[in-house]
Order: sequence, then structure tokens, then C-alpha cells
Amino acid sequence: MKMKPLTLILTVVFQLVSLTAFSQKTAGLNSLLNKNSEFIFPQTPEKMAAALKTKTDFYEDANDEKYAKWMTKSGLELYCSLGKNNAINEMFFDIPDNRSLVIEGLPFGLALNKTTLQEAKTKFSSNGAKTQPLGEDSEFSGGSKLTFKKGERYVTLLFDSKSLLKSVGITQELIDPAAN
Repeated sequence: MKMKPLTLILTVVFQLVSLTAFSQKTAGLNSLLNKNSEFIFPQTPEKMAAALKTKTDFYEDANDEKYAKWMTKSGLELYCSLGKNNAINEMFFDIPDNRSLVIEGLPFGLALNKTTLQEAKTKFSSNGAKTQPLGEDSEFSGGSKLTFKKGERYVTLLFDSKSLLKSVGITQELIDPAAN
């Protein structure tokens, strides 16, 4: 049986569209965000695990500092340092292994691998957003870092060389790059 060219073209187009549509996922953070789409602090590992429907992985760094991370079904990884009584007062969001998933529903209405540097500059210009190039030794060399203050927290957005959002960090103070 011979397939007509129009049928073949429509079949290929449908498959491409469905691949793109199904690669976009929602972070599932609704219960962790306030009405302004801002992450609610402080949190606890137990609340995070329940909201994300996943287990908490606890670990320590070389300085015996305690950390926790969560890997969601959507492919989003959240991680943070743990304060006194395991209080969570900062949070980082990224997609491990540099996979090209689009994850929507992040704080401030952001989407990993979708929000562009220009969109973020425009959105956060009223917060005094500042852009810096990322160095060659950075995970996203040739990319950019956008930082701004939102309320009592600092937000750091990392973009790759294609100007796509790769990482979101929400902290109580700006992190000195020399500390890492």
C-alpha cells in the first residue's frame, strides 16, 4: 500500500508536535508557592517530600554541612542547605544531566529550558536585575547570570549560551562565586 505525500507529511508533523508537547512538564510546586508564585519559606524536609510526592535525600559536603535534595517525577531537581532544626531557608531548582526537558510552574512563573534571558530581564527590571556573563569555567560557559532582590531574598538565574534558563536559586544572601 502506497502512502500519499500529504498523509506522510501530516503524520510526521503530528509526531513532531506530540513529542514537543509531551516533553513539557509541570514542576508540581503549587502547594509550595504563594499567590504571587513565590516560594514559601521556611520549609522542612518533611513538608517538601510530601508536597513533591518523593523522598528526601540527605547528604553532607566535605565541610560536614548538611543538605537535602528531591528529584521529582517531572525531572526537576530541588536542593538546599539545611539550617538549625533542618529548616529550609533557601532553594535551588535545576534539571540534572543537562537534559532538554521544559519544566514549567517554577517560582515567579519561570520555566527551565523555556524562559529566555531577555524575558527575565524585562520581567525583573523593576527589581533591579543585573546581568553578568558566565566565565569559561562555569557549567554554562558563554551564558549569563541574572541576579535581583525580591523581598528579603536574592534570586539568581543562570542561562546557557542560547539564553535559556537552566537554574534558579533563591537565597538569603548573594553567594560569592569564590566560595565554590
